Amino acid sequence: MAYRLLRREGWTINHKRVQRLWREEGLQRPTPRKRKRARPADGSVRRHRAEHPHQVWAMDFQFDATADGRRLKFLNVIDEHSRLCLAIRVGRRCKAKDVVAVLEELTSLYPAPAFIRSDNGPEFIAQALRDWCEASSATSTAYIAPGSPWENGFAESFNGRFRDEFLNTELFTTAPEAQILADRWRWEYNSLRPHSALQGRTPLEAAQQGAAA
Repeated sequence: MAYRLLRREGWTINHKRVQRLWREEGLQRPTPRKRKRARPADGSVRRHRAEHPHQVWAMDFQFDATADGRRLKFLNVIDEHSRLCLAIRVGRRCKAKDVVAVLEELTSLYPAPAFIRSDNGPEFIAQALRDWCEASSATSTAYIAPGSPWENGFAESFNGRFRDEFLNTELFTTAPEAQILADRWRWEYNSLRPHSALQGRTPLEAAQQGAAA
């Protein structure tokens, strides 16, 4: 990652030199997470595979706490094709109506997706969300099979990075502070972080190029 960032900034440098300097500074590389083998139960992952930006969005929750031990709930929404993180919403709680409010905001900024992929959490299967999808006439839900997180692989991959690079490195005192820090991290992730799966592009670049194609 450090090598790719330096190359993007115009530095001409060998990746082995970057590795040597990294070791000399005593920096550690994050331990790779074990990836579960993909085992789609009903073909939903293949059937709703995104072929262009804003065709399939994925959403999921992550949890953390403020310094006083009170729970924080993070709703993450990403575009599966470009990996663009569309939203991170932070609160002490997040109900179905709050999920709908986030989707309302996002669809005022971006084209409505054909599918929204999620697990079967109560906030996602609530009637309020089903009613919103029906009213939109453009969006359908794509629920993964219970106990099959690999079917929401893009969200799981994002969650792992979000946990390692943000939640595990920040100490929050309040929910509003966590929201400000999450928004800053989201901007850096979208605008500055090249992805090997995107041929070295950032999610923002992939989204812009996909929209122009």
